[in-house]
Amino acid sequence: MLTTAYAVPFELDRSRAPRVHRLVNRGDEPVLGLRVTLLGCGLLVPVASTRLEPGESMTVSVIGIELSRSAIAVVRWFRPTGEEYLWRFSF
Repeated sequence: MLTTAYAVPFELDRSRAPRVHRLVNRGDEPVLGLRVTLLGCGLLVPVASTRLEPGESMTVSVIGIELSRSAIAVVRWFRPTGEEYLWRFSF
């Protein structure tokens, strides 16, 4: 059975970086159980949403990220089918 690749549904808006980033759901389905965590130096204002519809966005605010360019954010979500996905971005 051949399955089609699943594209990451997010667009990352960095227009207010380095402290504020916005995740926009550009996919054609809602994402569920969305959580963003920070790995590395800096502080991330806790981010979670039970559901993010197509076209909706979530703001991610970070403090002290300019101290280290080695920090990454990990985005975790579920598709409506129940499959879990992870995606990361750096600052």
